[in-house]
Order: sequence, then C-alpha cells, then structure tokens
Amino acid sequence: MTDLFHTYQLGDLTLPNRVVMAPMTRVRAAAGGLATPSMATYYAQRATAGLIVSEGVQPSLIGQSNPGTPGLYTDEQVSAWRPVTSAVHANGGRIFAQIMHGGRVSHPDTTGMRPVGPSAIPAVGDVFTPTGPQPAPVPRALEAGEVGEHALAYASAARRAVDAGFDGVELHGANGYLISQFLSSNANLRTDSYGGSVTNRIRFAVEAVSATVQAVGGARTGIRLSPGGGFWGVEEADVPELYSALLTELARLDVAYVHIEATADEEVLLGLRRAWAGSLIMNPVFPMGPKQTGRAEADHWLGLGADLIGFGRAFIANPDLVERLRSRLPIAPVDEATYYQGGDAGYLTYPAYQYKD
Repeated sequence: MTDLFHTYQLGDLTLPNRVVMAPMTRVRAAAGGLATPSMATYYAQRATAGLIVSEGVQPSLIGQSNPGTPGLYTDEQVSAWRPVTSAVHANGGRIFAQIMHGGRVSHPDTTGMRPVGPSAIPAVGDVFTPTGPQPAPVPRALEAGEVGEHALAYASAARRAVDAGFDGVELHGANGYLISQFLSSNANLRTDSYGGSVTNRIRFAVEAVSATVQAVGGARTGIRLSPGGGFWGVEEADVPELYSALLTELARLDVAYVHIEATADEEVLLGLRRAWAGSLIMNPVFPMGPKQTGRAEADHWLGLGADLIGFGRAFIANPDLVERLRSRLPIAPVDEATYYQGGDAGYLTYPAYQYKD
C-alpha cells in the first residue's frame, strides 16, 4: 500500500511526502490585501508538508469574499507575497496559491461593490463584513459578455502568483464560491450557454482552468472541488454526472491535480476517482465537521487510490504535523476562537512537539 511518507512526483515537483496542507482562511492580511511578515513565518513553520496550498487569495477586488484576506491583482500584492514564498522555499517547502473568487458570497461593505454571481440569487446565511456578520445580499447576475472576464481573472492571478514565487495555483472550485455557483443547479438559473445542462454548467469552470493552464501551464494548475457539499446553500442535482463530465474536460487540459473534499458518499467519491486518472488530493473528512483528518483517515484513502492527503485544521495547531504523523505523536488541539481573530496569537504561537527527557 502507498505510504503517507513516500515521495510523489506532482508535475515538475518532487514531493518528499504525501501530506498536503489544505487551504484555510486565516484573515491575517494587511490593508490592501497585502501578505505580511507573520504570514511568511506561518507558512514557513509548516514547510515540511509535501505541498502547502495557501489560504484563498482573491483574483480581483470584486472577487474578495471576506475582509482581511490577501489578493493577487496588484503589483504591491505580488511584492508582499515574495517574502512568504521565499521563506517557504528557504525551509525546503513547496507552495501553491489558492485562487478564490467569492462570487455572491461577499458584501458591499467589504469590497465597495455589489457581489456578482451566475444569477441574482443570494447565498444562504450571513457573510463576514468589516462590522460583523450580515445577511448575504442579492448578487448582480453577470451579463453574458462579462462571464469570460471573470474566468480570465483566475489566469491573471495565476501569472501574478508565479511572479510572486508560488510553485503553482489551485483554483477554488468548491465550497459555494463562484466556480461552485456556476456548477450549481439552484444558484445558477441561467438560460444561456452557462446554465441549464451539465455541459453548460461546467463551462465556466473549464474556461477558468483552461485560461489558467494557458497562462502558467498544466503542471502548475490544480482545482479544488466539493461534490454535493451544500455550502452557502448551493445545491447540485446530479453530482455523479456533473463531476464526471467536469473531470473528463479537466483531463484534456492535463492539470497537475484535482483536490476533492469528502462532501459526498464514499461510493460517489470512488466513482470520481475512477473517472479521474490523474493526481488526486483527497480531504478525507467533511470540512469543518466534528472530526479532523488523522493518520487513520489518511491511510484509508491512500488505500482507496488517493495520491495525496489534505490536512486542514490539524495544521493550525501543529506546525510539525508531518513529524507528528510519522512518529504517531499526539495531535495538539486547535483553539477555534483564534481562527479569524487576527494577530499572532493562535497563529504563530503553537509549538512543535516537546519531547520529554
């Protein structure tokens, strides 16, 4: 059986292990969407991961979902990211930027603009704003001529990511954000070539990935998906057909990997594994659910054919997670109150495992 600590060739990168640090929003960016020295320390502390995928990075101001998140659409943002990627590389790591367009999961108080989406249907729930949670607003439905511009935003951000020193990018196609909204059967009620049939609903995702591959190459491009996840009220009426069709198109683009969350039944996920012959990163447990991914869940999915395993929350409190997993050391608990509070507490203050004499 594949071992979690075997090397893996991912595109042009040789990963020293199969442990992936999954993307996690931490809202520690400075004004203007700038990365900070603390962010450089945070990611460098976790550079023993086979691959780090950064927190979601907006490709445009209108694509920003939460306040306090970083961007990759200005020269200043590129410059701010360079010390982060340099610190990871100096510690022997590899890092992809996750490009995340929030679509309708945003608020004018955050961006100064009305959010956009495939249709004028609001997300379900409250969104984060600078003054606290507020009901998700009704987005403006994108005009047919605008849709392509937003697909190209991912490619533009990818170019900037490579310029900033990232080893590649992951398009956030999961968790109810813009790509996921286009895949949806209830957030996307369009009657043009981007809505209705499975072929039409995957079109935006395929165009965004295709543009990114053209911009930075397939070996530097991945995508994250959450089949049937239901985040922010997104529904998908035909998960196996929808995602099998999408994976077929992605295979033609020769992308580096697909990153799938365990948001559907295992039988469905195994069907998608069979439909996807390329590199697969698997997040074995439902995101933000009561259970966290551990060694047992990782080994289970490696046995089912995953190539790499994504660990999320465990990396927050365990900068040395790879060594803890390798040596079967205790996994420290995370303080959820510090997830989004800002500052270095609960961000840079978790220690490596302390061996006793």
